[in-house]
Order: sequence, then C-alpha cells, then structure tokens
Amino acid sequence: MDKPNISIFFPVYNDEKTVEKVTVKAIQILRKFAEKYEIIIIDDCSPDNSGIIAEKLAKQYKEVKVIHHDKNLGYGAALKSGFAHAQYEYICQTDGDDEYEITDMEKFIKLLPHYDLIITFRYVRMYSTWRIFVSKIYNRILRFLFKHTYRDISTGLRFIRKEVIDEIELWSNSPFIGAELAIKTMLKGYRVGEVGIQTFPREFGKGASVSMKNIYLTIKDIIRVYRQIFSQSYEVPDNRKR
Repeated sequence: MDKPNISIFFPVYNDEKTVEKVTVKAIQILRKFAEKYEIIIIDDCSPDNSGIIAEKLAKQYKEVKVIHHDKNLGYGAALKSGFAHAQYEYICQTDGDDEYEITDMEKFIKLLPHYDLIITFRYVRMYSTWRIFVSKIYNRILRFLFKHTYRDISTGLRFIRKEVIDEIELWSNSPFIGAELAIKTMLKGYRVGEVGIQTFPREFGKGASVSMKNIYLTIKDIIRVYRQIFSQSYEVPDNRKR
C-alpha cells in the first residue's frame, strides 16, 4: 500500500503544557507513514496559553494549522471543527492532553485496507476509580440503547476516511460525539474496527469529561440522537414508506 495522505487534529483547552508535545509527536509519526499530511490544532477558546503556543508551532512548522473559537463551544463542537477543516483522505483525531499515545497510529495504518472507521478501546486505563466506573456504566448504557457491540465507543483516539465523515451529520457538542460518530457510521453500512490501546495519566490538571456539566450535556445529546436514530424517518430506504 502506498503511503496515505493524512490529516491529524486535536482540540486544546487548558493544554498549554502538552500542545507542543502532541504536535511534535504527530509530526514525527506522519513523516514516517504519510505521503502528505497536516496537523490541525483546535483552540476552543482556551483560557491559558494553548492558543498562543499553537500559533508559534504553526509559524515553526508549515504543516501545522490553528483554528480558534471565539468562545468555548465544547468538546463535540471542537471535533466538528477539526473534521470540517481536514482536507486529506484519512483523518486521525486525538486529544490535546497527551493521555493517548499518538504513535499508536502505526496500528491504524496496518488496518486501512479493511476499515472505514477505526475506534480504540482502553485495555489499560490510568484513570481514577470514579472515571473508570463512569466509563464502564456509560458504555453499558450505550450498548443497550443503540444495539451495538463496541467495547469502548467514545475513546478520544480514532481514524476515519474523509468520505465517511463527509456523509454523516453529527449533532453532538458534548463528549458523546465519539459514540454518535461510531453509531452513525455503523448504520451507514461502513466498516468499523477496534484497536486496543493504553492510556496514560495527565501530567497536570484533571480531565473534564466526567464533570457534572459534561455528564449533563452528554445525557442531553444521547436523548437527542436516540430520538433521531429511532425515529420513523431515519435512514428509511428510498423505495419504502412508513
């Protein structure tokens, strides 16, 4: 297989201590495995110096681009910005806090001929007991509601063909967006694969994915997307009527 053209993007919010590290690691892996590549940093109106550091990186590396949000729109909205601005055939999305190891992308490259979306499941989790508990309950609920079998549907490291993302309308602005993407990709008939990864502890601060605000917003998006998918009109074949 020839080297693919790849876009990598990641959102940043209070990630000033890791944005450069994630960017440099992305450049190193893309130089090895991609023919053409770009790195897109989504500054979701971060209150720290993440956006400033991202701009410095864009001046230092011609492959780096920065998208700034005028106000904080949330994790899902940041991901939608990244998908919208990615130009190459394959898109890799990760998080800006360096909990996921971007060099795991080497595993994805091997699977490109076989899948249209590759999601990851965490077989080693370096999180608090509370976060692990919430994640396990969350995944069980989504497997029951949306009739899927994926082990860890919302992990923040995934790889997708651009043609798939161009066909899917994503609604979520919360962390539910990863699950929404996988579910809608499955329902479109595209091939979804899973790769096992490890995660690593944050070097500073703490993640906000299991904050009460994000849990509330996630529940709202789950209800909204559930009603859409299980409505009388979603994905009805052209030759059928209800």
